[in-house]
Amino acid sequence: MRRRVRWTAGLAAGAVVFAGMSGMATAGAGPEGRLFQRLATYPVHQNGGGDGEAVAEISAVSRDGRTLVYTDAPGKRVGFLDLSVPDRPRGLGTLSLGDAEPTSVAVVGAYALVVIDTSESHTRPSGRIAVIRIKDRKTVRSIELGGQPDSIAVAERYAAVAIENERDEEATPAGGQEGDLPQAPAGFLQILDLKDADPARWGLRKVAFTRADGSALPAFIEAGLDTPQDPEPEYVTINGRGKVAVTLQENNGVAIVDLRTGRIERVFSAGSVTVTGVDTEEDGEISLTGTVEDVPREPDAISWIDDRTLATANEGDWKGGSRGWTVFDDRGNVLWDAGNTFEHLAVRYGHHNDDRAGNKGSEPEGLTVATYKGRRYAFVGSERSNFVAVYDVERPSQPRFVQFLPTNAGPEGLLAVPSRGMFIVSSETDDASAGLRAGVQVFRLGKPEVPGLTSASQNGSPIGWGALSGLSSIPGSRDGLYGVWDSAYKPTKVFTIDTGEKPATITRALTVTKDGAPASYDAEGIAARPGGGFWLASEGAKGPDNRLVRLDASGAVRQEIALPADLASRLGSQGLEGVTVAGSGTSEQVWVTLQRPLAGDPANVVRLGRYTPATGAWAWFGYPIEPSASTANWNGLSEITHVDGRLLLVERDKASGPAAAHKKVYAVDPPAKAPGAGLPVLTKRSARDLLPDLRGLGGWTQEKVEGLGVTGSGRVWIATDNDAVNDATGETVFFSPGTVRSAFRR
Repeated sequence: MRRRVRWTAGLAAGAVVFAGMSGMATAGAGPEGRLFQRLATYPVHQNGGGDGEAVAEISAVSRDGRTLVYTDAPGKRVGFLDLSVPDRPRGLGTLSLGDAEPTSVAVVGAYALVVIDTSESHTRPSGRIAVIRIKDRKTVRSIELGGQPDSIAVAERYAAVAIENERDEEATPAGGQEGDLPQAPAGFLQILDLKDADPARWGLRKVAFTRADGSALPAFIEAGLDTPQDPEPEYVTINGRGKVAVTLQENNGVAIVDLRTGRIERVFSAGSVTVTGVDTEEDGEISLTGTVEDVPREPDAISWIDDRTLATANEGDWKGGSRGWTVFDDRGNVLWDAGNTFEHLAVRYGHHNDDRAGNKGSEPEGLTVATYKGRRYAFVGSERSNFVAVYDVERPSQPRFVQFLPTNAGPEGLLAVPSRGMFIVSSETDDASAGLRAGVQVFRLGKPEVPGLTSASQNGSPIGWGALSGLSSIPGSRDGLYGVWDSAYKPTKVFTIDTGEKPATITRALTVTKDGAPASYDAEGIAARPGGGFWLASEGAKGPDNRLVRLDASGAVRQEIALPADLASRLGSQGLEGVTVAGSGTSEQVWVTLQRPLAGDPANVVRLGRYTPATGAWAWFGYPIEPSASTANWNGLSEITHVDGRLLLVERDKASGPAAAHKKVYAVDPPAKAPGAGLPVLTKRSARDLLPDLRGLGGWTQEKVEGLGVTGSGRVWIATDNDAVNDATGETVFFSPGTVRSAFRR
């Protein structure tokens, strides 16, 4: 949950070692109609948020499944969306909560129960439930909770609220360190009895998790919790037998309470785990060779799978985080643990966030379980790698991965709506300056179109990839493409992609070497040479660093070719962006493009360069780029591909989401003769507008369309650069708009 502080305490004993999980299915597995298609992404700042921060954290849906209610803590409001037409969500506005932050929401009958933090300080926590009639958004009752709430769950007759009373990370308890537990007052559980349809008749019951004097209860001590006198309740879930399970995240435990009697039936430790084969270094490399050893799971979200088994998302917080999720029975025995497989999913689908490798990795935070068409699914959300993994949990002790769902940044709320076949993800990351806005995404049972690219295993682990910056055909291959990543990762790697698979699959990663050692370039483009080997277009941080790099078939650097000095001196940080090859042998010509107009050149004219390896000569031509429609953004070239005697070029603006206005492919005929004096400007023809393609996938419209490749069969493929999940959703859009003949106008 989004809160002011995030800490944990408590190291449980009983470590279990996991090197991996067997029986993991690939995306696309499962019966027809039992997978989820992304229909729409609604940016919530459009729902009355204006230019300020606006997020969607936790959501709930009306009993008819047509009105969504979501919490927006930064905006101190709740928002409403009309989901009558799932692929076209419509904003219904927001309701201000004054000077208080909502932390969660649930729906009971005609009412939304919004849980609100009204705390003056950590030492004087307070909160309330606002009972809001959904029809007219009138608050019909306010129920004081006696502490700072986190989450709420409802069943037919009860609502349960976790009163966390979170600690101050800057406070130092006696004998401890800054941020340590215990910090009074301790948290507890509130039960709201919903036996009457009239909210005025609802009654509240407190379940204390400590003695009256603040000391620990025996059940919490016997469970082996680190600081049992400060349990820190986090997340609640209710089963069909009226039992509520509560995670005690910072104490690495779970409590089970009977809602009817309010009796604490059991408290157990979530245990510790050693996980091997994960990335533990924030070094720009995707290296699945590290180990996190004997760390407490520290579960955040929790959900019953059935009345006897439950699952936890083990985000961690302070001392732990196992980078996975776990299935327990109701006595606390581990039935299954994800080990390294959840993090491996992030790597396999290009969502690995190396900036979090030294902390908690992909940070599984959200989790919910629901039944669709008679089959139970667990949905597990990655807070930092921006995806939801879907598992078949018909056999709770043997979860089976069935689908990977790319999401907006910071997926916080996971909401199942089986009555309408929908699954909804709400996200909490909103950064207007980076063009990354929070939103609500709607999925529904159907035929999934994303993700379009994954990777196979190499040397026992999934091939790590991301930040794809260019594509090239593979000479002699019907379905193959080469790809390359940019300087977001190191060392430079050339990827072999089999587009005949569904989804397309990276089958090999070739490391670029120089003088026998791994080499790193800012490779913004790649072109395979007909006779073997590659050309890379390396951008560099400064003008003189831009160069063409010739590789042999093994990936070894054979030649580096600098741009002409007079041109390089006028380049800033945005230089070479794409490369392609026409001809072979003594007739080989290498075409490159710069990204933006060069200082001193005509406005809105970008240079295309032609390099002839046989003579070492450069020739330069002008390309008329479309002027930007917005002063806040710019237009530039991002790819060049030679096919059927013409050059195809990708123009894109520096904008994403609803602000994206220009993502197009144009064609030019390469001149037969060298240019004379000056900079001759070529004539371009519009070939395809990519915006309808990108928006038709139902997700956030990605900014960086940077790859265009054509296979030997003539099929066109488009790829976006996911910026290594930094200030981006992390999704790589990889799709085919058709063949060269069908996709592009002549």
